Amino acid sequence: MRLFNNILVAIDGSDAGERAFLRAVEEARVWDARLHIICVVETGLFSSLPADNTVELMYGVLGREGQESLDKAKLAAAAKGVSSSTHMKQGHAGSEIVALAEQERADLIVVGSHGKSKTDRILIGSVSTFVITHSRVTTMVVRS
Repeated sequence: MRLFNNILVAIDGSDAGERAFLRAVEEARVWDARLHIICVVETGLFSSLPADNTVELMYGVLGREGQESLDKAKLAAAAKGVSSSTHMKQGHAGSEIVALAEQERADLIVVGSHGKSKTDRILIGSVSTFVITHSRVTTMVVRS
């Protein structure tokens, strides 16, 4: 009997996100589970700036960087023999992770503990804390 069939991992380009991804790949390998990889562009990051082309350009750059990270992650998972799918989202990272976990019927969510700077965690809040608090799915927090 497999304990986990669908594992969701959040990546954000940080070292903590990379460690979470590597752990999720190993868990997926052990349990022969499908891996879902999510990257979220936080749409509230520039809410205090005037809505002009600059903001759209910044979100475009973040979206392209996120997609590149997802593409690399998918290749890395395949190299370890793990089947995966990628999900690029925009919005509040914690909410998007929890929603995708429900949509894909994830058995396990894997997140890094410190994907953002200390200042960001104070201002925005910790994504891992949000996921633990709001998800009904078992969540593994990979420490920095």
